[in-house]
Amino acid sequence: MNNLLETNIYDVKGNVLISGTCLAKMEPKAYKKIIKGYDTILFLCLEKEHINMAITKICGMLSTKKITSLTFASVNKSPHCTQMHYIKHEIKRVMKSDELPVIKDIIIQDNKVYEIDDEVLKTSKDLVRLTDLLTK
Repeated sequence: MNNLLETNIYDVKGNVLISGTCLAKMEPKAYKKIIKGYDTILFLCLEKEHINMAITKICGMLSTKKITSLTFASVNKSPHCTQMHYIKHEIKRVMKSDELPVIKDIIIQDNKVYEIDDEVLKTSKDLVRLTDLLTK
């Protein structure tokens, strides 16, 4: 198990998966399916680490230009894991878009893999908009 924050930025390349640390234990069957095709798998627990440390580390990794794709994967409904999916937006604010590979977000629930759309993530951070959507 390679921890994101303990990994040298120059050792990360190819198709990269950043997984919530608990994902492999909570959803083992689906986890085994999703890890195929990744060159580097890193684990991150935002219950233990601060999101800003992860953002800085990932931006450093992306700046090496060795990463061809980046995927964030987590379990559903964990407030800590949900934060992981907001990292993509923060990376895009910090870095130039022409420097970025494809970045996607997936959630696993009940052995099913869901790719999460950027608009869903954006809306999930807007509690007023969610309130309006759910109460009208």
